[in-house]
Amino acid sequence: MGLTRRGVLGSAAAIGSAAALATSAHPTKPGKRGKQITTIVIVTGANGGAGGDAELTLRGHRTVGVDLPGHNIGDGQFRLSYQCPQNLAALATEPSPMAGVTLDDYAEAAVATVRRAGRNGPIVLWGGSMGGATVNRVANEVPRLIQRLVYSSAFCCVDLPSMAAYLMEPEAKDSMILELGGAGVGDPEVIGATRSNFRTADPRVLAKLKEALCAGATDHEFFALLNTMQPDESMHIPLADARGHKETWGRIPRTYIRHTRDRMIPLPLQDRFIHEADRLTPHNRFDVRSVATSHMPDPRGWASIVDILDELAVQVQD
Repeated sequence: MGLTRRGVLGSAAAIGSAAALATSAHPTKPGKRGKQITTIVIVTGANGGAGGDAELTLRGHRTVGVDLPGHNIGDGQFRLSYQCPQNLAALATEPSPMAGVTLDDYAEAAVATVRRAGRNGPIVLWGGSMGGATVNRVANEVPRLIQRLVYSSAFCCVDLPSMAAYLMEPEAKDSMILELGGAGVGDPEVIGATRSNFRTADPRVLAKLKEALCAGATDHEFFALLNTMQPDESMHIPLADARGHKETWGRIPRTYIRHTRDRMIPLPLQDRFIHEADRLTPHNRFDVRSVATSHMPDPRGWASIVDILDELAVQVQD
């Protein structure tokens, strides 16, 4: 099956976000805390599992990852054929638990998490990469429950309907998404999802993955992050309408964290998301931050992102 920007996106366009949720070594700093505690709800990118962040918790905030359908521990992402030695023939044909999972399903799970967390205080909704599509959908549905949206090198569809549509635009011409095809396994139409073999030992594929996803990491950091990833991802979500609506999403204060070394969502594409959103709601513009890190933040990049999230979490509870 020929590789296209649409096909590869489903398996790897956003995989760095969940893996980046490693504990930061940054020291806890004192700050003004309100009576209510902010919950940072985390929506991962593709191929990630739910997770919180210990450093943000130690700074006095709650963190919770959204259990996205098909990515829960018992859903069957990890199978015998994916173990070592691998059975690549079986891996290429076994049905996926992601078959039929849509952006509607992701949004429903995230809305349920926001509703429960919102009983305890303010909500900061954070999305990384492909997670931005879910963030937009949730913000359209329950804007009153969210005090701030945060996009970390994430898709923020405004003028165009889908992630796939943006990847066809000139701002995406330098994206390395097509370079990740070597990790792909099987035919998505047979499997019911896109599947990536993140346990490959092929040095050429691994070199491309590291260059595209986290070039600034050490090999030890890269392998640790790669081993958090789940092989299967929905083939429908990159094509789904994920536009933020002016009257709902457009009312919520928002922050965009630019990853200035991102090779998957190039900086011109990140800037286009910011520009389109600000043009739609000129009265409510992005608070823009920049972190010198790759698509999948290395520990130093994530520590900087934690600092930003800590600041924003304190702001919404004051």
